[in-house]
Amino acid sequence: MSRPPLRIGNASGFYGDRFDAMREMLTDGPLDVLTGDYLAELTMLILGRDRLKDPGRGYARTFLRQLEECLGLAVERGVRIVANAGGLNPAGLAAAVRELADRLGVPARVAHVEGDDLLGTGRFPSALTAHAYLGGAGIAACLDAGADIVVTGRVTDAALVSGPAAWHFGWAPDAYDRLAGAVVAGHVLECGTQATGGNYSQFAAHAEKLSRPGFPLAEIHEDGTAVIGKHPGTGGLVSTGTVTAQLLYETQGARYAGPDVTVRLDTVRLTQDGPDRVRVHGVRGEAPPPTLKVGLNRLGGFRGEVVFVLTGLDIEAKAALVRRQMEDALGAAKSRPAHVRWELARTDRADAATEETASALLRLVVRDPGQDAVGRALSGAAVELALGSYPGFHVTAPPGKGSPYGVFEAAYVARESVPHVAVLPDGERRAVPPHPGTTRALAPVDPPELPPPPPAGPTRRAPLGLLAGARSGDKGGDANIGLWALRADAWPWLAHTLTVDTLRRLLPETAGLAVTRHVLPHLRALNFTVEGLLGEGVAAQARFDPQAKGLGEWLRSRHLDLPEALL
Repeated sequence: MSRPPLRIGNASGFYGDRFDAMREMLTDGPLDVLTGDYLAELTMLILGRDRLKDPGRGYARTFLRQLEECLGLAVERGVRIVANAGGLNPAGLAAAVRELADRLGVPARVAHVEGDDLLGTGRFPSALTAHAYLGGAGIAACLDAGADIVVTGRVTDAALVSGPAAWHFGWAPDAYDRLAGAVVAGHVLECGTQATGGNYSQFAAHAEKLSRPGFPLAEIHEDGTAVIGKHPGTGGLVSTGTVTAQLLYETQGARYAGPDVTVRLDTVRLTQDGPDRVRVHGVRGEAPPPTLKVGLNRLGGFRGEVVFVLTGLDIEAKAALVRRQMEDALGAAKSRPAHVRWELARTDRADAATEETASALLRLVVRDPGQDAVGRALSGAAVELALGSYPGFHVTAPPGKGSPYGVFEAAYVARESVPHVAVLPDGERRAVPPHPGTTRALAPVDPPELPPPPPAGPTRRAPLGLLAGARSGDKGGDANIGLWALRADAWPWLAHTLTVDTLRRLLPETAGLAVTRHVLPHLRALNFTVEGLLGEGVAAQARFDPQAKGLGEWLRSRHLDLPEALL
């Protein structure tokens, strides 16, 4: 007998997301499961520093405050809550949730998943945090034991959805196509309102709907297909465009690997299934790889910054003068910073009506293993120039003493070497065995056949964004840019025009870096990976846009010769 669809929602896309989302999702419509994603590469570093101050911390405390308002409501409505808010200390969070339930008088059964923390194994001695990305099997075991609340540490973001789906439908570990469909739904939901019109490149056409987007949900069916939507009457937009944008976010090749299944993104098909409903179907899966990814965070040193304001005329000459003065002062200091980076942002306009719009910003960022080199040396050199540099000298803020920064790295370990433990509501510790089926090493797929090139014709110089949407983001030190043709007849042009060489020309910052293009014809999409653009990751703050959030919008703003027939 087939099971009814599983209605699963999301109430958090990151640690710090909209606080009221949990209550809104519980009250605005029916749900079976409510998930929350609180973890990111940077979040793990933040929680690691929290744990240094207090070993009892290391989890997302916002989740507890949300539960204080919503736990009774969730239990009353029969909605199970699954969240990775446990961070570095899922056992500690589970204990805190039990204490909260007792204080509120709510009979909630609490379970948690652990085993991802590899810091104590000695394999990564220089790391502040070391966590393997677990799959959804531990979550499924907790739900099967009757848990109302399941908190985890570092599982894959999509596991928050695929784990409950596997539990609800009783899927076997080798039901790869069905698991892959649930992972795709999980990837769409994991970033909250990014699936309902948030950060959407085509926002201008729907601006009246996007002031307060509702959070997304998925109706997952037993065959692994899903319908992405939102509660009726909530803000935002769910379209093939918003779902495509999120599908391309922070993914890379046609094979999207996870602990439970490798998803073939080149098989995903999207169909508009009515207003604010998008059907996800056709998804195929393969056996997962034999290794698990491990996210490593370490303290990289200290970082200091000063931003000089250059106003009016002779901007380049002013920048050259203060740069020369600062370089001389830093060079004469007892300890010159190991890394010095300058960037001039020409935000100034000629004959400007306000002083701010007449000004450019010269940004100096220094990094060093020692705090003094980026604190005292930098602040002293900058402050001493106040009366002896370019005309109009001032800075946006006085230099500080330097702040610590982190470095993210990825490692891979055999899945058999990572314990995966479901701690059930009654306290039983149930080991989750490594994937019982076969595994499959990752390999690139053969490039798909491109559509026939468009016929030649007149062109007009115009922004790429007139024909393509984009969504970009970070994976450690790499950046990813996903683009899709806004219309079916623009896909042949995009597929043949936006080559790696063209991307390099449009984005000069990619010069000298490895760039890989992946083609996803069913989505009319291209996905580019730019290796090393973000240095040592977001926590290192090595670039103006350290998470590459605006990289896709910069690309869309660049001008190309566009076919007039498509405009």
